[in-house]
Amino acid sequence: MPDHRRPAPARGPARSDVALLPKAHLHLHFTGSMRHSTLVELAGERGVHLPDALVEDWPPKLHATDERGWFRFQRLYDIARSVLQTPDDLRRLLRETAEDEAAEGSGWLEIQVDPSGYASTFGGLTPTVELILDAAKEAARSAGIGIGVVIAANRTRHPLDAKTLARLAVRYTGDGVVGFGLSNDERRGRAYDFEGAFRIAKRGGLLSNPHGGELLGPASVRECLETLDADRIGHGVRAVEDPRLLAQIIDRGVTLEVCPASNVGLGVAATAADVPVRRLYEAGASIALGADDPLLFGSRLAVQYELARTEHGFADAELAELARQSIRASAAPDDVRARLMAGIDAWLAR
Repeated sequence: MPDHRRPAPARGPARSDVALLPKAHLHLHFTGSMRHSTLVELAGERGVHLPDALVEDWPPKLHATDERGWFRFQRLYDIARSVLQTPDDLRRLLRETAEDEAAEGSGWLEIQVDPSGYASTFGGLTPTVELILDAAKEAARSAGIGIGVVIAANRTRHPLDAKTLARLAVRYTGDGVVGFGLSNDERRGRAYDFEGAFRIAKRGGLLSNPHGGELLGPASVRECLETLDADRIGHGVRAVEDPRLLAQIIDRGVTLEVCPASNVGLGVAATAADVPVRRLYEAGASIALGADDPLLFGSRLAVQYELARTEHGFADAELAELARQSIRASAAPDDVRARLMAGIDAWLAR
């Protein structure tokens, strides 16, 4: 896998630092946001053995377009999650993530979590969600950014479990939960099966932002759009293969959360240049660039903008528009939106 942590420097006239560009980060998973140094430290303290792929060979070489590859990716993710064993571990993760987001220019973060993966450690679903929300508020205050939480169901679990999570998420609408997602291997659970859970979430005032069009093609994106009434679609890059579908996405104002480095890391695209960022942008799609799982893919948000610049020729004005699109698609309060938009104008003026 190419190393996306250090894109080749741009040639030509000096350009503005993308880490200083105010933006919103809308596609970041909870465990996957952990610092690599924190993973190694906590593993040592907790006696968790880390495979070479998470130590000497980090970031791991992944290729998840086949089931064996996805299993390996999921196994590494589960090992990383296992080091989070105390409330202080979760608070540390969110505090450090917020600090990293602030350093990347992100003034608003929506972090996605499936509380089912932590419930047995932290006393059940409700205590886990309340702990995460409290930790997110602390981290937001400390780092000076806004944070919303997206509760995500798992495609590999029963749809009734997703309904339970949707009802739980709705209970905390207005108290930090801003959306309802659907993640994991889309080959093992159709979006269609989760319509009931998303209906509960939408009626409760939450954004619908399922994953789709990453490992499967346009049909998966269409189910997210039409069956789950998506406001945003995680990844969604395969929509470019169906012009009619892409036109529907644009007409409905649905935002695609495009994650260039992770698309390469999972084998969805051969190189960052093959991720259809430019094609989607020029077609008129709303795009929110995301880092997905920095712990496993080795890069955070600013690198995704730098890849748009170096691999797709985005000028500063176009990068600024990508940042605006991320803010428009977010659940950020009006005052946060206004502040970030003004910051984008100032970044361009510099």
